[in-house]
Amino acid sequence: MNRFLRICFLVLASLSLFVVSACGASAPAKTGASSVTDQLGRTVKLDGIPQRIVSLAPSNTEILYALGLGDRVVAVTSYDNYPPEVKQKPNIGGFSDPNLEKIVSLSPDLVVAAPIHEKQVIPELEAKGITVLALAPKTLDDVMSAITLVGQVTGTANKAAGVVSGMQKRIKAVTDKTDKLAAGQKPKVLYIVWHDPLMASGLQTFHDELIKKAGGVNMITDATGYPSISLETVVKDNPDVILAGIGMGQGQDAPLKFAQRESSLRLVSARVNNRIYGVDSDLSGRAGPRIVDVLEEFARLIHPELFK
Repeated sequence: MNRFLRICFLVLASLSLFVVSACGASAPAKTGASSVTDQLGRTVKLDGIPQRIVSLAPSNTEILYALGLGDRVVAVTSYDNYPPEVKQKPNIGGFSDPNLEKIVSLSPDLVVAAPIHEKQVIPELEAKGITVLALAPKTLDDVMSAITLVGQVTGTANKAAGVVSGMQKRIKAVTDKTDKLAAGQKPKVLYIVWHDPLMASGLQTFHDELIKKAGGVNMITDATGYPSISLETVVKDNPDVILAGIGMGQGQDAPLKFAQRESSLRLVSARVNNRIYGVDSDLSGRAGPRIVDVLEEFARLIHPELFK
């Protein structure tokens, strides 16, 4: 696998992943749904409340822990790192290539998967009689729906409702301010996913939604997903704020240093006004409860005058 493909995999893995209760929310519930429709539109039949759960994505793991289900999680992927105690859980391999034999050996009564697992991993696990629930959130509302769905399946619906309510209040606290901004008060924002090749967050991504809710305008207006762009495009479109993903794979803060040091960007407004910031890729790319933390951070960076 060449360097470009490795980078693309790290980007997509991070961005498609794109978190415990003190009152005993993880205790088994007496009743639960007999079947649900997951976020891939699949009907999932359930046999009671699951007690042994395997998570195939860090975002799924963060949802499970946010619902107080950490004691029921029996294995996670090698990418899982939050909350810190999750690192003590058995590892079933990578995000895109989990070890199916190891998963089966753990005798889970629920596996929580992602869209990347739809074609091969999910059918193979279901063929072995394992129940699989897929989460595929693409928006903040979808994230909250995913939390509600997991709560329904695991008998923690009340806890899930509390988590979602808290997220909704925090989102509203941001949008109550940013919705009042006139078009001319919204800075143009570029989110750099990677620097070599230069890749940005386009339309229909979490970053795009977060930028808009935080009171900014995404510089990328003509491409979806994470397109490659040229330095000439950045200079021409002249973003007011540049956000750079950091902490991804072995790249660490390379995208941030690139934005700060690339000579051809020296006259871009974001550089001239010292408005280039690093953003934790684990946070900004994971479709879990902490996505609201990212919204609040974006709001502070884009509109420091509104969010002290």
